[in-house]
Amino acid sequence: MVAELRQQALACLLLTDPLKKVADTQALYLRWQAGQLMLSADNLVLPDLPGRPDKPELVMPRDLPRRRNSAETGVATLIHAINHIEFNAINLALDAVARFAGLPRDYYADWLRVAYEESQHFVLLRDHLLSLGYYYGSFPAHDGMWEMAQKTHHDPLIRMALVPRVLEARGLDVTPKIMEKLRGTGDMRAVEILEIILREEIGHVTVGTRWFNYLCDQRGLDSLTTFKELLENYFDGELRGPFHTEARKQAGFTDAEMALLEGR
Repeated sequence: MVAELRQQALACLLLTDPLKKVADTQALYLRWQAGQLMLSADNLVLPDLPGRPDKPELVMPRDLPRRRNSAETGVATLIHAINHIEFNAINLALDAVARFAGLPRDYYADWLRVAYEESQHFVLLRDHLLSLGYYYGSFPAHDGMWEMAQKTHHDPLIRMALVPRVLEARGLDVTPKIMEKLRGTGDMRAVEILEIILREEIGHVTVGTRWFNYLCDQRGLDSLTTFKELLENYFDGELRGPFHTEARKQAGFTDAEMALLEGR
């Protein structure tokens, strides 16, 4: 019997061991590329939470210790925070594959590729963290990205608008400054890793843009009006610049959307 893509993505999503999740996600991507998986339009039952390890301890954002460079930890807490974002990004991409049924085949191909690339980012950062004397789980983290996944679990249009085009797009905005900070510390390997991540994250936000616009078209909705309404309903003025306009435009943001963001 031929294995089914979305069931297999769900199996990866439920794995708690990060390295097992990485290995199985990468294997799943290669099996899909080789044409070894079928695609079903069945609705799957997904849990509220993905599989994840006992560490890092998850706390409210306000309870996180401030990330200051110190003689003891150096930039490790910053690298750890980004590592945690990439672990969440693997789960979010797998969830986008498994959760939403009946979309075009290219939708699932796009999000499986995103999961594959996020898993590569996770390993790059984990390995660098190990070289600094720490591991994924050494410091507490927050669960903000998955909380937005839970709020958007009922509608792929809202998921596409708010996870890749808001939360992940924030990475486009802040990564250049983080790279500048890391250059100042002399951690050039971290800068190299973030250059890879920034380049590929533009592609991931592009995927979100593509499928947000597709779903708006399918429903006869104006994409700008819809995006504006979703920002107002879910973020209530919390989204502020500065924005990396060049990267966002490469990722499909229109001039009107950038004006909307800047105007907030």
